[in-house]
Amino acid sequence: MSDENELKNRTVTIKRTLNAPVKLVWEAWTQSEHIANWWGPKGMEVKVMEHDFRVGGQWKYSMQMPDGNEFITDGVYSEIVEFKRICSSANFKPMTEGVEIQAIFETNGDQTDFTFNVVHATAEYRIQQEKMGILNGWGSVFDRLETFVSSANR
Repeated sequence: MSDENELKNRTVTIKRTLNAPVKLVWEAWTQSEHIANWWGPKGMEVKVMEHDFRVGGQWKYSMQMPDGNEFITDGVYSEIVEFKRICSSANFKPMTEGVEIQAIFETNGDQTDFTFNVVHATAEYRIQQEKMGILNGWGSVFDRLETFVSSANR
């Protein structure tokens, strides 16, 4: 199997066209005050505990679950290309650990073509995460992102 096929087998990809220009979508991803408005599935309050937006910088967010439990997400930025790409390690304890997330932004007129990849260590881990609902979870997050950037774009 080629390296490209092996990587594809380990990756969950979600694509959206967002009704906002790249600059606005980028700001939603990179500014703490905006992240708190959309990160996490619907119904979860998000607190940005740490957000050092630079290569090597750490991020850490807390999400309050409806049952009162706290869900911590964290990672370290590995690549930042302004208005184009953000990559970082990511842990969503206790459900997902040791993945890489990639947010890719492309200008499409006044809209943004957005691609989100979650790269797992193995294809088996990706399959397990899909069975646990990764597409629904991130889908809900990106519904919130779309609502946030669309309303900010008015």
